[in-house]
Amino acid sequence: MEQIKTATTSTADADVPTQIKNPDLVRERRRQIIDSTVKLFIQHGYHKTTTRMIAKASGFSIGSLYEYVSSKEDLLYLVCKTIHEEVQEAVENALSKTDMGKEQLAQVIRQYFYVCDRMGDHILMMYQVTQFLPEKWKAKVLTNELNITNIFINALLSLSGKNNFPKLDNQIVNLVGHNISVLGQMWAFRRWHLKNSFTIDDYIKIQTDFILGHIF
Repeated sequence: MEQIKTATTSTADADVPTQIKNPDLVRERRRQIIDSTVKLFIQHGYHKTTTRMIAKASGFSIGSLYEYVSSKEDLLYLVCKTIHEEVQEAVENALSKTDMGKEQLAQVIRQYFYVCDRMGDHILMMYQVTQFLPEKWKAKVLTNELNITNIFINALLSLSGKNNFPKLDNQIVNLVGHNISVLGQMWAFRRWHLKNSFTIDDYIKIQTDFILGHIF
């Protein structure tokens, strides 16, 4: 199995139309708008949040808002994309900090689960509203979701058979990669119940032992 290339992303997404020519300004302003949008979507829900509410919360006039995005659907896509970017950045940073095989994989899992804890409301909101995206944006969100899983798959491929790390076949690599992705998200989805019995560190230890049990 060859390593899967993960897309490099940016808030100044060329797929979302903008009237502003300066990409750095687009990135800065869109991030400002996105941060306000996430808060409104969580507080009021996607359908009850209007572009006028978003403009006001972001400190823009409605006309200025439409210079950076053309619709609420565009904003929803950018919100989902930004969440994936933050998760991807945290995981890739964890990968760069150690090359100790088993410890490296445990560190990647730990940092990913911490991001899922920190961004739990965002992740839950993303899965609740993705169904309302136009098909072109929905396909991109699903691709970005798989890109996160592919980071774990690539990490496993790079470790396989090296430095006392077991040689893994392709089926196990794929299964473990998806397990890591889904178990992190499970904390975001079920933390309302899990927090009654576990801290995030308890959860990380138990699930890391479970994941590594597929390998060692």
